[in-house]
Amino acid sequence: MTAGRTFDTVVVGAGVFGAWTAWHLARQRKQRVLLLDAYGAAHSRASSGGESRIIRMGYGADEIYTRWSQRSLVQWKKLFLAAGEALFLQTGVLWLAGANDAQLSASKKTLKRCDVKFEVLDRDALEKRYPQVNMDGIAEAVLEPESGVLLARRAVDCVVRDAIKHGVEMEIAQVATPVGNEKRLGQIVTSGGETISAGQLVFACGAWLGKIFPEVLGSRIFPTRQEVFFFGCPAGDTRFAAPQLPTWLFQEDLVYGMPDIENRGLKFARDAHGEHVDPDTQSRVPSAEGATWAREYVARRFPALKNAPITEARVCQYENTSNGDFLIDRHPEFENVWLAGGGSGHGFKHGPAFGEYLAAQICGEGKTEPRFSLETKATQQKRAVY
Repeated sequence: MTAGRTFDTVVVGAGVFGAWTAWHLARQRKQRVLLLDAYGAAHSRASSGGESRIIRMGYGADEIYTRWSQRSLVQWKKLFLAAGEALFLQTGVLWLAGANDAQLSASKKTLKRCDVKFEVLDRDALEKRYPQVNMDGIAEAVLEPESGVLLARRAVDCVVRDAIKHGVEMEIAQVATPVGNEKRLGQIVTSGGETISAGQLVFACGAWLGKIFPEVLGSRIFPTRQEVFFFGCPAGDTRFAAPQLPTWLFQEDLVYGMPDIENRGLKFARDAHGEHVDPDTQSRVPSAEGATWAREYVARRFPALKNAPITEARVCQYENTSNGDFLIDRHPEFENVWLAGGGSGHGFKHGPAFGEYLAAQICGEGKTEPRFSLETKATQQKRAVY
C-alpha cells in the first residue's frame, strides 16, 4: 500500500454534483481539494454524461427547486462567460399540459412568487405559434423564455477545468468502500493501493452510491435505464430548431425533448422511470422496443417527422431517491463522510446550487434542509418531484 497524501476534502465523483462541490470548496472556501473519478469527469456512463440537459424553473409547488434553478443559472452563465464558452442555449422551455393540470397551476403561482418571467398560452395560441406540433389533449402551456439547455458534458468539463485553475487536483482513480470503527473516517484507499487522508470526504457517485455503501444506500438509490433518441429533421426544414421550436415537456405523457441543437436532430426521451439496472453491467445499447415506441410517439406529436430516421441513440441513467428529493447528508456512521446524490433525472441543472449548499454544510455553515436528509429516503419509490 502506497503512503498517501492529505487534503482538506476529497470529493469522489466528478459528475455535476461532485465537480461543483469541489469548485465551491476551492474557490469560495479556499480548501485544498482532491477530485477523484473512476472514469473521468462526466464520462459516458455517468448520469452527467451526454450532450444536453434542460434547465428550467418550473417545479410545481416545489419552490426550493425553483429557487435553486434560478441561483444555478446565474452561476452557470457566469462560469461560461469567464471561460468564453457558449454552453447555455436560451431555447425557452415550453410546458404542455391538459385541462385542469394541478402541476402547471402550481408552477404558475411559484414562478410568479419567484419573479420568473413566463407566458401562458392557450390551445389556440399554441397552434398558431407551433403548428409543427400536434396539440391533441393539450389545453394550456407555460413558456419560460429565459430557460433552455445546458451542453452537459462540456459544461462539467468547464467546471472541472476552472476548479483546477483554482487549486483542485483532479485524478482518475477508483475508491474502495470505506471501512472503519471510529466515528471519523481517517482515509480512503484507491484501486492503485494509495491511501489518501482528508478532514472531510464527499461521495457524489450517482448510480454507484448504492454499490459503494450497500448497507446504507443499497435499497435507497434506484438506478434506472433511460433511453434517448435523436430524430433527423427533413432537409431544408428549420421548424424543429430554436427559435421556431423551444425545449418542450409534455407533462401528462412524461416525455420531454429539445429542438435541433448543433444540427443533431430533435432530441426525445421518456421521463417515466425505466427498469432498475446495475450501472456497471447494464446494456448501453437502446432497445428495439424503445425505438419503436419513440417513433410512434414522435410521429403522433410531430407529424412532419413521421418516418424520420433515428440519427443517434444512447442509454442514460437516473439515480432516483424514493421521492425525487436530493440526498445531501452525513453518513450515519462517519461524521466526516458526506453522501451526495439522488439527482433523480432532474438534478443536473442544480449543480451550482447543490455544490454551494454542500460546501457550506461541510464548513458548518448555512441552514440544513430536512428534505435532503438520509432519514427521508425510503426503500419504496413514490415519485413526488417532477
